[in-house]
Amino acid sequence: MTQTPSLSEQTTGLTGAEVAAQRAIHGWNELPRPKRVSPLVLFLRQFTGVFILILFIAAGIALALGDAIDTIAILLVVLLNGILGFVQEWRAENAIEALRNMLSPNARALRDGREQHIQARELVPGDLVILDAGDRVPADLRLTSDVQLLVDESVLTGESLPVDKTASDEDPRLFMGTSVVAGRAEGIVQAIGAKTEFGQIARMTGSVRERPTPLQIQLGKLSRQLGLGAVGIALVIVVIGVLTGREPVEMFMTGLSLAVALVPEGLPAVVTITLALGASAMARQKALARRLKAIETLGAASVICTDKTGTLTENKMTAATIWMPGKTYSVTGTGYDPAGHIARDGLRVRAEDDAALAALLETAITCNHARLFHSPDGWTMIGEPTEAALVTLAYKGWAPIPDPQDTVLEIPFSSARKRMSLIARSGDETVMHVKGAPEEILGACSAVISETGPVPLDIPTRRAAEEAFERLAAEGLRVIAIARKPATAAAEDTPDEDGLVLLGLVGLIAPPRPEVRAAIRGARLAGVRVIMITGDSPVTARAIAGQLGLDVGQCVTGPELEQKTDAELTAILADSVLFARTTPEHKFRIVQALQAQQQVVAMTGDGVNDAPALKQADIGVSMGIRGTDVAKDASDIVLLDDNFATIVRAIAEGRRQFDNVRKFVGYLLSSNAGEVVAITANLFLGGPLIFLATQILWMNLITDGVTAIALGLEKSEPGQMQRPPRRMGMPIVGRGGLMVIAAFGLYTGSASLFVFYTFLPQGEAVARTAAFTAMVVFEKMSVFAFRSLDQPCLRIGWFSNPYLLLALVAMLGAQVAAVFWPPLQILLQTAPLGAAHLGWIVALALPLVAVPEFVKYLGLFQPARART
Repeated sequence: MTQTPSLSEQTTGLTGAEVAAQRAIHGWNELPRPKRVSPLVLFLRQFTGVFILILFIAAGIALALGDAIDTIAILLVVLLNGILGFVQEWRAENAIEALRNMLSPNARALRDGREQHIQARELVPGDLVILDAGDRVPADLRLTSDVQLLVDESVLTGESLPVDKTASDEDPRLFMGTSVVAGRAEGIVQAIGAKTEFGQIARMTGSVRERPTPLQIQLGKLSRQLGLGAVGIALVIVVIGVLTGREPVEMFMTGLSLAVALVPEGLPAVVTITLALGASAMARQKALARRLKAIETLGAASVICTDKTGTLTENKMTAATIWMPGKTYSVTGTGYDPAGHIARDGLRVRAEDDAALAALLETAITCNHARLFHSPDGWTMIGEPTEAALVTLAYKGWAPIPDPQDTVLEIPFSSARKRMSLIARSGDETVMHVKGAPEEILGACSAVISETGPVPLDIPTRRAAEEAFERLAAEGLRVIAIARKPATAAAEDTPDEDGLVLLGLVGLIAPPRPEVRAAIRGARLAGVRVIMITGDSPVTARAIAGQLGLDVGQCVTGPELEQKTDAELTAILADSVLFARTTPEHKFRIVQALQAQQQVVAMTGDGVNDAPALKQADIGVSMGIRGTDVAKDASDIVLLDDNFATIVRAIAEGRRQFDNVRKFVGYLLSSNAGEVVAITANLFLGGPLIFLATQILWMNLITDGVTAIALGLEKSEPGQMQRPPRRMGMPIVGRGGLMVIAAFGLYTGSASLFVFYTFLPQGEAVARTAAFTAMVVFEKMSVFAFRSLDQPCLRIGWFSNPYLLLALVAMLGAQVAAVFWPPLQILLQTAPLGAAHLGWIVALALPLVAVPEFVKYLGLFQPARART
């Protein structure tokens, strides 16, 4: 224990007036939260993009021409898309806010001469804070007194093992966000809020700019191409028509129809709804997508950079093995659940069966401050993880639980001594129990336990103990030496820690999460690299990597990384590598280097130290339970159950989403292509308008839009997680897809035109209604060709997507209503059709199903899937 006297014995703490004065200067002890976008701004932000701009222009033209119905219809399309996007993003932001508000940190401070429980945000510089085991450090403090203090700093450093802190240290500081795992302390607040180390990293995170996602890039490119094409074609048609003597109003209406037909108005809404449905599916699997882009982007991930502590491994220690002279014991079970057992040569062993093992377990549980508790959520502990692991080990061996009143004297652990000693009564004798670093304990031992009792520690046995220590450390285990000796009455006043009897070595490990190995294997099959970046030692990192099945060619430490140029780092990343002893700056640089290689990088983490890299990464994945607020704010996906395996499921969901985006974009563009072919060809044939703007909007938004949403619910493609990630520049519609779209467009446009001129003698209204209905039916039949990128419906099953069948029936029913229901007849300016009209339409629609199925069955359409 540090000899600095307790400040609480010297001062009454700050007065109320002093607290008020400090708060006036420094403000509240809280990090500046990212400024939330107001609902109005978030709503208005939905009305950006080329498609929306074109629709606004089209609405303006329709209004100028006095067409109120078309104007209202177009604006309703824009409004619907805006509402859908706003609702999803606002719900995600509120979910994150709810997670943040679940935490209500408190602090104990000495004020006006008495201890007070206050909210941590009320602390000011100069406050005296009192800490006990289990408390989270509420601000940056300067230690003034401590008792056996151990602090978990993993949220800042990434180091999984607690560190001991004393007021006499050269740097006696405790940092905001870290946790006291054992002991107690008092300290003076030095910095609060944004001025803490925690706050500095949060500010660094805020300076990172977001990169557009692969889907955003491709949709933006497609939007610009379609937008320019729509405006260009419409202007050319209007100019040609006016120069050839056609009525200007008629040509403006034709140009407007062409512009509206070429732009898939339903696409923004369909993309938004499909991604929202994907986000909902992920939420049911305990992954909260803070942004809709998150699911799709993760589907393109080619690299996952992940922290070790608490992400790949359990954030708890477990005893895995016991070494004693001439014998080794294995220990089953993980975490703090004592349901496992100790075994030797495959046979279970208890303390009552083995006197030497009983002595080791007695010392392990006696020289200890940790306690285990059973709750409805399982076994948990209070104290330091290493000590809790030793208590759990004693429980598994059925060792007696010591009485705390038997303790006579304790010499606490310190970084200088690297051991803890405790003198306690044991029956009729008094015993000194010792545990600590093997290199220190072995040097203090003169005897070793045997089957018959203590015997001298000879050179071969000492060498065997040292070799066992080195072997266990190389396996990534934290090794604790256990020793004891009889204590005399004089030892209680002047304890002597030499002349100990070595009982054995205990190997501890933070076990890998049970689901992680399979998740990593799944990522590898999907062509996704997993790179571990940790603050732990290289030996521990390598051992954990081996247990998880991670391929490791070389291990690079943070200090080594600092000596590497960008070119050298690029070469390192070309090989299988893991990084140890890293800082936040190192993680940030690694992510940037991978992105410079055109990799789509996912970064997982839960600590403050992960936040800058989480923000820089293409997709940041934080932990909902253990994750800090800074990490959650920097991330795109929050794993509500802290389950690493959810990431691989999200990759699969993201790939399914992108495949489905390609499907419904191809479907929508093929539908629009048919409309453009019909309108353009009809213009040169000199006929009346084949489609009205409201009819085009009905097709593009209602019948096509609903069908496209159902198409977005298609199941995963076969072998989806056995193919490489898509490359960054992979277009949504490739060259093969354009050929398919053109073929469908030519057929549906020509067939609709045929229907139009076949029935034109019966009047414009009937002919236009027949062509309008024909185009709707053609588009609905063509959707089957887009259900799979290369598989015929015979293989994937005609009924495997019931939502699509339901949508087809509903949309064909809606078209019947459009033709025969008076209110819709007025809105869409349609006329009733007879059996002859419908017969021609059905006959012309059949090839749209049969021909693509035959082509796919022969394997003639195989779109490229590889990244290269």
